[in-house]
Amino acid sequence: MVLGYTSATGEYLPLARISNSVDIIYPQNLEIANNVFVWHHSILECSNKITIEEGCQIGAYVLLASHSSHMAIRLYGHHYIEHNGKHLGYVKGSIKIGKFTFVGPHSVIMPGTIIGKGSIVSAYSMVKGEFPDFAIIAGNPAKVVGDTRDIDAKLLSKHPELQNYYDEWTKD
Repeated sequence: MVLGYTSATGEYLPLARISNSVDIIYPQNLEIANNVFVWHHSILECSNKITIEEGCQIGAYVLLASHSSHMAIRLYGHHYIEHNGKHLGYVKGSIKIGKFTFVGPHSVIMPGTIIGKGSIVSAYSMVKGEFPDFAIIAGNPAKVVGDTRDIDAKLLSKHPELQNYYDEWTKD
């Protein structure tokens, strides 16, 4: 694990932790905040921009893909390469992951996805679309199955000394 990351804009993020086995493709299109953790063997394919806000944790073997040829390859068959990146059915879109969100291991985040702050993506989920703040997201295809504030309320009732910390980031 490497502590500290220098963004494409030259900003040093001392609390960002990115495994040395993470592959960042098109790093100039990655907007990452401080205190982000990306675990082993994940792939961040940023050709169409990926934004990861403060405090996010990305599990091992996660794919964030801002483009996908999964439909175009079937449409063109043997002629796919001839069209040099100008394919019908080729999906492009940015990805945004809101602050203090956790993405579980082996998940795939597809192009055009927005995940709200404070969310949890369950392991092995295939995520595409827009998801609200504090969503618990699970499945293939992924859908909202709960609200993290329900979990948080139980923990905060046992540990009220953490309420001020929680309120600092949830209120904005």
